[in-house]
Amino acid sequence: MRNLIVPFFLSLIATLTVHAQTVDSALTYLAQEPPSMTPSIFAPGLISKSTVSEFGSVFNKDGTAFYYGVDLGGRTEIRYSELNGDTWTAPKTILSHKSYGFNDPFLSPDEKRLYFISERSLDGTGAKNDHDIWYVEKDGDKWSEPINAGPNINSDSNEYYMSFTETGTMYFSSNKITSYNKRGDFDIYASKSINGEFQEAVGLGDAINTSNYEADVFVDPEETYVIFCARRPEGLGRGDLYISFKNPDGTWTKSVNMGEKINTKGHELCPFVSKDGKYLFYTSNQDIYWVSSKIIDELKG
Repeated sequence: MRNLIVPFFLSLIATLTVHAQTVDSALTYLAQEPPSMTPSIFAPGLISKSTVSEFGSVFNKDGTAFYYGVDLGGRTEIRYSELNGDTWTAPKTILSHKSYGFNDPFLSPDEKRLYFISERSLDGTGAKNDHDIWYVEKDGDKWSEPINAGPNINSDSNEYYMSFTETGTMYFSSNKITSYNKRGDFDIYASKSINGEFQEAVGLGDAINTSNYEADVFVDPEETYVIFCARRPEGLGRGDLYISFKNPDGTWTKSVNMGEKINTKGHELCPFVSKDGKYLFYTSNQDIYWVSSKIIDELKG
């Protein structure tokens, strides 16, 4: 009898575990119906609204916490929603200021820091004329005061939108080396993290950086590809998403437009691929969209 009971209970436990995982999975990503290979607006009416513009967005690795930027008529702030039990909380503002904005949220690999961009002055008393990359650190259920990412990342020009490899290398964009009359010419850089300190940033090279605008870069945590926004003569709209894959020798393939499935006559920017590798999120014409990440595999060929 015992030999029959033990397998029965093991089978029951396995069934309950699978059921629990199914329930949890249904609640992640704001309990939205997963997208297909055709992009769709993410959480319409709840996150993506017609009354405001939504930009950079990021989920934690479990898909149970969501951060995103909102433009309120020229002033930006960062909002947050989380899964509490079996219910998602109403989005609330966690970073806002009357004198300067906060945008492009992104979590560090260990999720203990939330990075973002801001025109905040170094002393926090007002705004300055360019954006820096900042972060706040998690302390229990609270966040620290903003901390500047430092001179190996920031300059007296603009630094935009960051993402990270698993080893902590930060990818971001800057217009620090462009001429004064071409301040819209951003390039993409990478800065390694050694013992918690960012090193001097290095440009990604001409397979990705051109004399045009390249910014809003997402790097795959394994550093196998990057997706970024570019404005190029052959583009489909005001800004398109491009992709480049890393070769075995460490160089990057020539970046290519992600095509009409993603890009429109408008503006596509702020890419992010979920930690489970299933979904590509991005902003299109002031709303957040998502699509199956299989579209990346198609482009790799």
